[in-house]
Amino acid sequence: MLTNHEIDYRIFGSEMQCVEIELDPQETVMAEPGSFMMMNEGIQMETLFGDGSHQNSGFLGKLMNAGKRLLTGESLFMTAYTNLAAGKRQVTFAAPYPGKIIPLDLYRLGGRIVCQKDSFLCAAKGVSVGIEFQRKLGTGLFGGEGFIMQKLEGDGMAFVHAGGHVEERDLQPGEVLKVDTGCIVAFSKEVDYDIQFVGGIKNTLFGGEGVFFATLRGPGKVWIQSLPISRLAGRVLSYGTAGGRREEGGLLGGLGNILDGDGY
Repeated sequence: MLTNHEIDYRIFGSEMQCVEIELDPQETVMAEPGSFMMMNEGIQMETLFGDGSHQNSGFLGKLMNAGKRLLTGESLFMTAYTNLAAGKRQVTFAAPYPGKIIPLDLYRLGGRIVCQKDSFLCAAKGVSVGIEFQRKLGTGLFGGEGFIMQKLEGDGMAFVHAGGHVEERDLQPGEVLKVDTGCIVAFSKEVDYDIQFVGGIKNTLFGGEGVFFATLRGPGKVWIQSLPISRLAGRVLSYGTAGGRREEGGLLGGLGNILDGDGY
């Protein structure tokens, strides 16, 4: 028997997506602050401590649950949207940057998904949003996400977002996928996550791809993004500073600016 609220959904858009959640009477969806886009009349908003999955655990339990969310870079609070009308109502949430919204049916995925810290968007009420500590020292220090990742547990629908295109892969037992550490969005609980040194002095010093790979060993499902938000932010920042163009300040840099329409 399912313990989380059962919700229906539709995802709209291609690069800047939003997800419309259809709520039956008395159904609730939990969402990150700032993700709300629009809703029908008859839906009530309520700000809650934590993710709303431990409402009977007392104040201390709620505080600990909210503190875990703070460790993963999320807000102490979440917003609950409950349909108080007699019929179906819709509420829509938008992704914060260009990319894809990934629907995760936790019931079909074994009840637990590990994902990057800032990827959670919304979920059916009852889904627990917690922390996943990396048990291996090397993985925690060099894995791109640090010692702490996000953990989604329950048997309802959850939605995460990622940058650029998202590739979903089914890994067979023993199959290994090497991934840039920042490109991992999520993986199922069966997948073994570790890191591997790139190797080679030229690769290390001049490869430009970092010193470590993330290794994902099957069986299980993994979701990989083509454009991590950190990579996008770094590229935007580099073009907004004086050192944004490698040849900037020289003859080639000036010529490039003129051709780009930036010079006079």
